[in-house]
Amino acid sequence: MSTLLVTGASGHLGRSVVEILLEQKAGTVIAGTRDARKVADLAVKGAEVRVIDFDKPETLAEGLKGVDRLLLISTDALQTRTEQQRRVVEAAATAGVKHVVYTSAPAARPTDKSLVANSHYWTEQAIAASTIPGWTVLRNNIYAEIILMGLANALKSGQHYTATGKAGRNYVTREDCAAVAAAALASDFDGKRILDVTGPAPVTQDEIAALAGAIAGKAVTHVPLPPDALRQGLIGAGLPDFYADVLVAFDVDAAEGYHAIATPVVKDFAGREPTSVKAFLEAKTDAIRAMV
Repeated sequence: MSTLLVTGASGHLGRSVVEILLEQKAGTVIAGTRDARKVADLAVKGAEVRVIDFDKPETLAEGLKGVDRLLLISTDALQTRTEQQRRVVEAAATAGVKHVVYTSAPAARPTDKSLVANSHYWTEQAIAASTIPGWTVLRNNIYAEIILMGLANALKSGQHYTATGKAGRNYVTREDCAAVAAAALASDFDGKRILDVTGPAPVTQDEIAALAGAIAGKAVTHVPLPPDALRQGLIGAGLPDFYADVLVAFDVDAAEGYHAIATPVVKDFAGREPTSVKAFLEAKTDAIRAMV
């Protein structure tokens, strides 16, 4: 059985992957984290805990010792994560890791218009250029959970502002992404592949507004805005410029069709159909109604 390491194990996605691997008795499971206290419960369940801090290279060699397969979960440090993750890739190659699974994003590409797409692209390139024998890039589409983040204001005002236009997004739940990542990490695949991880079908923001409004019992209208107008609105609402730029770039990607791809990856790896946006929102009925 392989020794499997999951970085970012204290986060939502990493924790879910570790729990799936432990439940499936997939091998020796290592929970990598900057703060071991945050994953003490995973240790109780049977995971080995190792301190791995991407900003402290001295933790990488010891943390990766004896690891066969590594799940590198992209960090949220958007301005520095390319360098952070390159260090991990280099350390993994030096440690003799045989396979790396990396959580990327749709349409990762070199661009000055999207820090998200750009940082993922250069991490993918570092993995491909390394001496690590095999790798799997999981281009996770936008999480369905993100819908809830902007829903409260939309439900209160009755207006849902985006810069996506009429384009669709194929939202995927974090739970489905975790199931795919766990399966890819625990598999014996030793080649190289890029997989788009998506929901069952793209939905538009008009559809999101209608679904959320129906659940909440209140009419909600999607209001398409030009990117600059959305950016100014987000900043006016108190969001820092940097984060406003990230969110607007995400919407522009969607408007240009980058988020509308549909694949059978969830079914192929998790053995079930991916959760639809409608089913996801209906499962959050109490939380959505509480937003009104």
